[in-house]
Amino acid sequence: MPLQKTVFRPGINREGTAYDNEGGWFDCNLVRFRKGRPEKFGGWSKITENTYLGTARALHAWISLAGTKYLGFGTTFKYYIESGGTFNDITPIRLTTSAGDVTFTGKANTLSSGITATDTTIPLTSSTGFPASGTVQIGSETINYAAVSGNNLIGATRGAESTTAATHSSSDAVLCATLTITDTSHGAIQNDFVTFSGASSLGGNITAAVLNQEYQVLNVINANSYTIKAKDTSSNTVFANSSDSGNGGSSVVGTYQINVGLDVYVPGTGWGINGWGEGTFGSTSSLSSTNQLRLWSHDNYGEDLIINARNAGIFKWTENNGVGTRAVELSGISGANLVPTVGLQVITSETDRHLIVLGADPISGTSRTGVIDPMLIVFSDQENELEFEPLSTNTAGSLRLSSGSSIIGGIKARQEILVWTDTAIYSMQFIGPPFTFAVNLLNEGTGLIGPKAAVNTPGGVYWMSYNNFYSYNGSVQTLPCSVHNYVFSDINLTQSFKTNAFTIKDKSEVGWFYCSSSSDEVDRYVIYNYVEGIWFYGQLSRTAWLDSGIVNYPRAVSSGYLYQQETGFDDDGSPMTNVFIESSDFDLDDGQKFAFARRIIPDFKFIQDPNNGSVNVVVKTRNFPGDTLATNSTNAISSSTQQSHIRARARQMALRIESDDDATNNGNLSIGWRLGATRIDIKTDGQR
Repeated sequence: MPLQKTVFRPGINREGTAYDNEGGWFDCNLVRFRKGRPEKFGGWSKITENTYLGTARALHAWISLAGTKYLGFGTTFKYYIESGGTFNDITPIRLTTSAGDVTFTGKANTLSSGITATDTTIPLTSSTGFPASGTVQIGSETINYAAVSGNNLIGATRGAESTTAATHSSSDAVLCATLTITDTSHGAIQNDFVTFSGASSLGGNITAAVLNQEYQVLNVINANSYTIKAKDTSSNTVFANSSDSGNGGSSVVGTYQINVGLDVYVPGTGWGINGWGEGTFGSTSSLSSTNQLRLWSHDNYGEDLIINARNAGIFKWTENNGVGTRAVELSGISGANLVPTVGLQVITSETDRHLIVLGADPISGTSRTGVIDPMLIVFSDQENELEFEPLSTNTAGSLRLSSGSSIIGGIKARQEILVWTDTAIYSMQFIGPPFTFAVNLLNEGTGLIGPKAAVNTPGGVYWMSYNNFYSYNGSVQTLPCSVHNYVFSDINLTQSFKTNAFTIKDKSEVGWFYCSSSSDEVDRYVIYNYVEGIWFYGQLSRTAWLDSGIVNYPRAVSSGYLYQQETGFDDDGSPMTNVFIESSDFDLDDGQKFAFARRIIPDFKFIQDPNNGSVNVVVKTRNFPGDTLATNSTNAISSSTQQSHIRARARQMALRIESDDDATNNGNLSIGWRLGATRIDIKTDGQR
């Protein structure tokens, strides 16, 4: 029987049907192409078991003059600098109270009647002083309650925090872990962080050691009070008892970090939530740092770090002060003059040493307004990040873009800075005094889908808009995309600001992580190999990525961990699952006759352990394009397999290569694979 070589066109093509794409690949996951051949994705491993708080959506690496490597990243809640596997919290402080401004209230009471293990109403002798919602302890059982009604705690969740729901008797003590904090005009919002110092014991379980530490705001009651959940220094819940009648003393100081941001984009606030032309002009509601998805921008000014929480303040961390110190507001540093107080993004123009703020607050009289002009760009004096007053004797200044409604983002490219609005792309170039920078409109209708959706590569600048992919290397070009409909028909545009572009320069790849239509968090990627001109995609959650360079391997973040990418072929020491690539349909004689296949002659290269690799080759069949593609056979192929016998008869066939890599299936832990020119023993077999 004749052998048919199954060498398919590189890349994935989803622009037509599976049959229409005969001779190509149709679907894949965690598989890339290199020199036209599919191979398994590189693996990843945790750099440290330490975790961070919040969702990180930006990474930035640099080296100090002393050779110390730093990795900065901002999260929903905080800004960290990682060094040596330790996450150092440098989140700026917005408010430090005077001694005695803060007081604590702890509560305890008794049951007015007994309860069973299933009761969801907790009757108290008196509910006076109990927070509107919180956590209590009766005996050894922890209970969360949702509200207070009269003297009852209602909406109780029994057996919380791994305790066991139990029956309790009348007059049993009810101890509350939720403390009420009183601080006039505290300015905190839910999930904010505050550190207390100078507090004394409340008299019972709530000791000074319990109080004098960092807390996250549980609920805001009003402008003058909020709640926290008491804990010991190991983060175990602590419950106030009847002796906790004090208020913490007159020496208590509260130190508040800047307000946290949101983990989701809330429709109806800010820019970038809809495509161009949707909604009425000026209909977006007001922006604030607390009603937006928290996105950070960051760049070096020398070996120091400038950071900005989008639509919030601009801060500086000084390397000489060490990772034990926090970033401080740039406008508050001695010598600062008309420094913007809010912005959408910060960028350092490295060749000419200007600090640039995209979307800054304008000058009014002798100060800044504190309200962002979303189309305004301001820049500092050369070699002075603290001087923003435009004078004839310096190079500070500003310019305003005209096309669009808001600046979305900007990146440094070759000899220029590219700036996108929601509808256009501009080139910003240093030209020297008296104008300092010149701005040229490059193209309209090519806006940016999110602030992190553009990236610079050796092959040019690439970005993603709301309906296309683009490149820039002297001129703007639309990228032909063989997975265009697949991506843009299954994307959550409401969460488009979470889209983050990435590069893997060693593989000539540029890609985007994005949210699928059924997800509010990043769960998909699409990759373009700009040397081979091919596309592929898959499922993976990475909320931020940094390519190798300063670091030896790419870095990425997900679910509270920092990962090293493209190392080995495993998922952090566990099997990498759902790895596959599937061809489009192929036939003989244009499907006029049935094809009969009886054996496969495999051609695989197994990486790292050439003698022990294994994959599954799956043969799928159907007789007409409208039929369901059915699995005909699954054959395990190892490094020693010379041929594998099958029996498949159909008008159309497809091949699927898969490796779930667990020991019960293929046992491919730590092994990669690359497909060569697999052959199928196949012939025509009649018309019926």
